[in-house]
Amino acid sequence: MWVVATAGHVDHGKSTLVRALTGMEPDRWAEERRRGMTIDLGFAWTTLPSGGTIAFVDVPGHERFVPNMLAGVGPVPAALIVVAADEGWMPQSAEHLAALDALGVSYGLLAVTRADLADPGPALALAREEIAATSLGEVEAVAVSGATGAGLPELRAALDRLVARLPDPVADAPVRLWVDRSFTIRGSGTVVTGTLGGGRLRVGDQLELDTTGEPVRVRGLHSLGTARDRMDAVARVAVNLRGVSRDRIVRGDALLSPGRFRLTDLLDVRLAGDSAAELPATLTLHVGAAAVPVRVRPLGPDTVRLRLARPLPLLIGDRALLRDPGRPHVAGR
Repeated sequence: MWVVATAGHVDHGKSTLVRALTGMEPDRWAEERRRGMTIDLGFAWTTLPSGGTIAFVDVPGHERFVPNMLAGVGPVPAALIVVAADEGWMPQSAEHLAALDALGVSYGLLAVTRADLADPGPALALAREEIAATSLGEVEAVAVSGATGAGLPELRAALDRLVARLPDPVADAPVRLWVDRSFTIRGSGTVVTGTLGGGRLRVGDQLELDTTGEPVRVRGLHSLGTARDRMDAVARVAVNLRGVSRDRIVRGDALLSPGRFRLTDLLDVRLAGDSAAELPATLTLHVGAAAVPVRVRPLGPDTVRLRLARPLPLLIGDRALLRDPGRPHVAGR
């Protein structure tokens, strides 16, 4: 399985494109379908021409829901960037791209949607220029119409080429599953979902909840609607947990391999983006699916010390982004 997140401005057709590719409805809330606007993360999957399975994390494009978007793209290795032919490059196109760049996402594909409404050429050229200046570099681009289906076969073939380039996950890596949903199923108990970026999960495994360190047991595993005994990365997984109630685990928490992580609320980071002197004293740190307020202390032109509002299970080399929630701006990475 491969996992790809969407990215792009509100109402540029991300969810429409996912529906057209998968035949599934990514918008989970009645309010989303009523308003015709994605508010929270959506999930869908399909089989590619090669026979492999690709799962999409469909993110909201409105600036009010950027934290939800970041929770979806944080653990995902590749992005499908969507730009509408009739509107072109827009503010949330730029902010979503800045977030992908900050998180070090280096694999992507550009889909220029609504190609039945306008010449896709200008939007495609500008978007590729913007994307080329980031960690994604030069990307393949396809013009499509979710309404008419034009370009969908070409997009499926391009997705096949994209996932063929993705690096193999580290099979023996410790599990750090960032939780992006948690809920209760009657008769089963607490269930959490996330993108497994490395390692493997098995029914019966014991994990730790990062917020408390308490042990939890994997009671069951599901992926793409099917029960599994074992799941290897990279994969979308739903984990039925024994030993923890629904109200003790939320988006941004993490399930960890026991004894493999240390939590910290104080870290020094190398900064790219705004200079350290330009940063406000408080920002939000986004890493994985977590969003944590931090206090910022400059140590040098490109180095800052962060004091986190709560400890997180971080590793040397992790990529994260700093965002000012009061304005649509990625302050640093």
